[in-house]
Amino acid sequence: MTWKMASAKVPAVGLAILVLLAASAGADAKGCLKGAAVGAVAGHVAGHHAVVGAAAGCVVGHHLAKKKQEQQQQQQQRPQGQPDAKAGQAPPATEL
Repeated sequence: MTWKMASAKVPAVGLAILVLLAASAGADAKGCLKGAAVGAVAGHVAGHHAVVGAAAGCVVGHHLAKKKQEQQQQQQQRPQGQPDAKAGQAPPATEL
């Protein structure tokens, strides 16, 4: 095996390990796989840094999924008759 062939397999192996770790985490991996896929492509295009991009994408994807889940929980806890804090407010009055 030549150096070029071996170096080409390193990102693929790293990405495979990352995907397996994310899949084994179960519910905690929400957003990670999608973010890792997007990050790997972006990292590859940006200069053959697919593994770094996948890791960063996993972190960002997990953060966004957690944020979305928290927002959904807040909406479920809010009583039905109560409007969203921003939705029902009128703009501040200005003096002429």
